[in-house]
Amino acid sequence: MKAEYKKYILDFKRPSGTSRGVLHQKETWFLVIKDGDRFGIGECGILRGLSIDDVPDYEAKLKWTCDNIHLGSKKLWSQLADFPSIQFGIEQAFVSYESKEPFELFPSPFTKEARPIAINGLVWMGDEGFMLEQIQQKLAEGFNCIKMKIGAIDFDTEISLLSSIRKKYNKNQIELRVDANGAFKMEEAMEKLKILSQYDLHSIEQPIKQGHSSEMMELCANSPLPIALDEELIGVTSLKEKEKLLKAIRPHYIILKPSLVGGFRGSSEWIDIAEKYHIGWWVTSALESNIGLNAIAQWTATLQNDLPQGLGTGSLYTNNIKSPLKVENGKIYYQKNETWDMNKIEQICT
Repeated sequence: MKAEYKKYILDFKRPSGTSRGVLHQKETWFLVIKDGDRFGIGECGILRGLSIDDVPDYEAKLKWTCDNIHLGSKKLWSQLADFPSIQFGIEQAFVSYESKEPFELFPSPFTKEARPIAINGLVWMGDEGFMLEQIQQKLAEGFNCIKMKIGAIDFDTEISLLSSIRKKYNKNQIELRVDANGAFKMEEAMEKLKILSQYDLHSIEQPIKQGHSSEMMELCANSPLPIALDEELIGVTSLKEKEKLLKAIRPHYIILKPSLVGGFRGSSEWIDIAEKYHIGWWVTSALESNIGLNAIAQWTATLQNDLPQGLGTGSLYTNNIKSPLKVENGKIYYQKNETWDMNKIEQICT
């Protein structure tokens, strides 16, 4: 058995904005295990400025992983605690290698095209016109759950956009989530949460920056709007520290991005602790290509969580890898009769 990695640059169809900046490209690395004609593939994707493994020696650690592939998935995972995206890539590659079909990692009604996964429609930050255009597009595409990134433009303008949706659709027709990506200042956060709560929102993700546990605990205890932790989970790797965090802060929800929290195993640890404390959760992709998105979607399908998941990012790129994944009417499907772009896969694997 041998392993190698290959860097791949994903190009956004349109610049995509968050409170951390505007994205034009996204780096990712494919990790491939080979033994004769048999192969397995996984994706190691970092988010610059956010992932704890956004470090100068990232590719050196990828090379080390490939050189030590004989250690197997579990041992490698344990030795890669500071590199959650590589942990996830290793998990994917081994499950892919050991599967009957390298892209059917977790057979379920989802992969048999019998049960799609409900997802949210993502509205990126931008000027008012661009955000309104996206909202109208998501509604036309049949989404009944919309997630809007906030915190980059004028707050009053963002409230106006939310108000325009609520004038046409009540909370039973359209579920609204907002994601601040830590953009609120602590001294203004509670007042903004009170204003946002007037629009029957499902939840807000990460209202203040991660790493301020006591302030986040206070917000979660007193907010009129349910709070979901996202970035707060990044870099918390031990079971003891995970439980300490959730027990202290007691959020209403946590959001699991396998590339940022240690893959399937790291995410499962968070889920087990969350359920112990009656904390809700859902799974979200982190701008992976269709290789990583496919793995996340198939794994998520086995968890049987009925909340809309955050898995609608596959159409963001001009050079994504063609796959059987398809988003339609607010759901993601795995189309059995559609094929992967094996020419591009072969280029990656050689």
